[in-house]
Amino acid sequence: MSGRYDVVVVGGGVIGSAIAYFLAAEPAFGGSLLVVEKDPSYADSSTARSVGGIRKQFSNPENIDISNFAERFFKAIGDHLSVDGEVPVVSFVEAGYLFLASPAGLEVLHRNHEVQRRRGAEVALLSVAELKARFPWLSVAGLAAGSLGLSGEGWLDPYALMMAFRRKARSLGAVYVKDQAVGMLRSGGRIDGVRLKEGGEVACATVVDAAGPRAAEVAAMAGLELPVRPRKRYVFSFSCDSRLEGCPLVVDPSGLYFRPEGDGFICGISPAEADDDPDCLDLEVDEGLFEDRHWPLLAARVPAFEALRQGRAWAGHYAYNTFDQNAVLGPHPEVSNFLFANGFSGHGLQQSPAVGRAISELIVFGAYRSLDLSRLSYRRLIQGQPLRELNIV
Repeated sequence: MSGRYDVVVVGGGVIGSAIAYFLAAEPAFGGSLLVVEKDPSYADSSTARSVGGIRKQFSNPENIDISNFAERFFKAIGDHLSVDGEVPVVSFVEAGYLFLASPAGLEVLHRNHEVQRRRGAEVALLSVAELKARFPWLSVAGLAAGSLGLSGEGWLDPYALMMAFRRKARSLGAVYVKDQAVGMLRSGGRIDGVRLKEGGEVACATVVDAAGPRAAEVAAMAGLELPVRPRKRYVFSFSCDSRLEGCPLVVDPSGLYFRPEGDGFICGISPAEADDDPDCLDLEVDEGLFEDRHWPLLAARVPAFEALRQGRAWAGHYAYNTFDQNAVLGPHPEVSNFLFANGFSGHGLQQSPAVGRAISELIVFGAYRSLDLSRLSYRRLIQGQPLRELNIV
């Protein structure tokens, strides 16, 4: 294809499609918008392979504000993403997150709790006795406390949300093309266009990098560095005869998480060491990890899981920001019309509504209006000032 668009978004997953929706829905925009997505089936996309978690229990105020925005958006999704009167069904299960802390992690848990409460998150600190009383199926061995999200936390259908954003954006005039960006046309401090693998060169006024795990590749096409790497994460499913009444998404001090899924459960854990977490774009599953690493931790925390039955497993990718595990948003200081929407490190799905709104505001108004996310700008990378997120699952 050829021609010119006011905005080209590279990547049509949940972040790219959220940006497309908010931009197309903004009356002050009125421009043309192209979304470039190489696989419109999204079979291997990070979004489709995620566990769909939504939480407010972060350590940074910006991430909590973003989640507050997402909660309001999801609970009124019909007001935003309905097409021809059809309301998308994203199946938001508001069951909460439970972060468990050992004595070594108690100080961080309390510090994070204070930040969360100040930003309006409804969270409760539970003593060991309160944990045992509320969740009798839980072993409290080695625990000092827990933090439970009481509202606005849980999980939803990630594929349904992504497709709802995409469908609404297209209904508002966004053009989606099955293609792949292979180059940028840069002149000094500006990008003049995007070179596509099949469609030739497309001129544009603004480019948004929403390429998920491949974000650094797209940035490099513009001659820019981005510390976002593709990191593989496994999700294992299993079943258990015992019912775990009121089970939220539980995050163990070991890093293991588990939550209900249908009649069973799913679980996962990030690599313990950086050396065990290389850049990776394949989707092969190491089935042995479940028995070697996951199962012992599951059984230690929930005795009923000693008799679990392993189910299917799959792999997906985090767009992992190695600098500080936080999103990189907004323009590059030296290439003002190249905007980043990258590095969500596993929480892109829940941040998509606020990020979509934020990037659209930068494009249309040149500044944030809904939420001030300026601390998440690229400039912190240049200045060497990380804004670390401690609650990465």
